[in-house]
Amino acid sequence: MTFERRTVGSTAHFEGLGLHSGEPVRVSVHPGGDGIAFRFGTDRVPARAEHVTDTSRCTRLGPVSVIEHILAALAGLEITDVEIETTAAEMPALDGAAKLYVEGLVRVGTEAIGRLSVEGPFARVFLQEDSIKVAIASGTGHWRYDFDCGDRWPGFQMFEALDVVAEFSEGIAPARTFAFSEEILPLLDMGFAKGLGPDTALILGDEGYKGVAKFPDEPARHKLLDCLGDLALSEVPARALNVVAERSGHRTNIEAARLLAQAVTIERA
Repeated sequence: MTFERRTVGSTAHFEGLGLHSGEPVRVSVHPGGDGIAFRFGTDRVPARAEHVTDTSRCTRLGPVSVIEHILAALAGLEITDVEIETTAAEMPALDGAAKLYVEGLVRVGTEAIGRLSVEGPFARVFLQEDSIKVAIASGTGHWRYDFDCGDRWPGFQMFEALDVVAEFSEGIAPARTFAFSEEILPLLDMGFAKGLGPDTALILGDEGYKGVAKFPDEPARHKLLDCLGDLALSEVPARALNVVAERSGHRTNIEAARLLAQAVTIERA
């Protein structure tokens, strides 16, 4: 399959507090022509699964954490080549999702810079660990995420996008990161989520949301957002795949991205 390679028309700027650290950070997304890469200090790290260094509560690429939201925005907008420069080792929380990334990238526009050829996968890429599953096949952008809390509210949620690219900006990008109410104090004690607040994170109480949800199934949509960003580290365009993920988190998403990257051949022209 052949796809158009696109970069941003000019540099897009973002700033805010690091999602977990709460420290100020500025991000500049520059036009590029050599895939997607993150630049922090003297480090330049290509956005590929092989360079992931941690998956605890987020995805870390080299020294830079929480890269999944901006990668989801790029994947949803089908932007294949940019240089992401950051002043800190963590992306900003912004809206707790990917909507503000999308809006900023749309403002600067995109331009075509070549073609991307993808051969494979010729067989289904399948990862399973107990009740966690990720199944990936060549397809048309049909993505689904099953979010299952068992007996704990909200129980089971499923979000399905028949065309993940067409539905991304309005139906997926606004879905915020979330936590269960009993996790909040332990997370803060461990140094997580300092850059989030009531408007940028959704809290799941024992019997309902604490605050107003953007969607009735916002957690399932956000988990699909994370999955989209993590699987972007395979460098395969989202619309080239059909994906079903069940109870998967960053660690298993990244392992699936590694398997997918090994199952395809990608050429840029």
